[in-house]
Amino acid sequence: MKFFIDTANLSDIKEAQALGVLDGVTTNPSLMAKEGITGRNNILKHYVDICNIVDGDVSAEVIATTYNEMVKEGEELAELHEQIVVKLPMIKDGVKACRYFSNKGIRTNMTLVFSAGQALLAAKAGATYVSPFIGRLDDISTDGLNLIAEIRLIYDNYSFETQILAASVRHTMHVIDCAKLGADVMTGPLSSIEGLLRHPLTDSGLAKFLEDYKKGN
Repeated sequence: MKFFIDTANLSDIKEAQALGVLDGVTTNPSLMAKEGITGRNNILKHYVDICNIVDGDVSAEVIATTYNEMVKEGEELAELHEQIVVKLPMIKDGVKACRYFSNKGIRTNMTLVFSAGQALLAAKAGATYVSPFIGRLDDISTDGLNLIAEIRLIYDNYSFETQILAASVRHTMHVIDCAKLGADVMTGPLSSIEGLLRHPLTDSGLAKFLEDYKKGN
């Protein structure tokens, strides 16, 4: 399973990279705004800054909602850096743009996916990644993990190469459950990754080892 971090915060990205388990980054206009990154030129520069920190894919989201504008904006994003993956909304024109980019050899991430049908269309259009938002489904009392299982089954049935990128991951158990279900990638906050480190028996065991060492010295 690949670990992506979902943020525009450079400090968090550097921390995840230093941990040695980071495979990529996803971000969006909302996360950019949260970090105070506004204005087209500043946003484009920030994407490049992220690419210069990590070794893997960096999903950069288009703002446009029409086919021609998505193509124009997506091509601009793809030219920024070889690690950029063009992130497109799961709407009709987004699917059309996905096919366009796929035919051009430009990698894509279809985002805001909430159904197996949407994921099937994204795979048919040649998406590199499909991003089902499991946390947002949980928020409305719908089983987000079940969606991961449905997409995994469909993709395996037809040997689709599109990778399932479990998005809107909120906590550590989301990560574990998505790994059990066969999601190819998870993206979430730094806390969801660092949470995997923690176990009370590890802490107490280490404390005991150190205590015994001090007694013997």
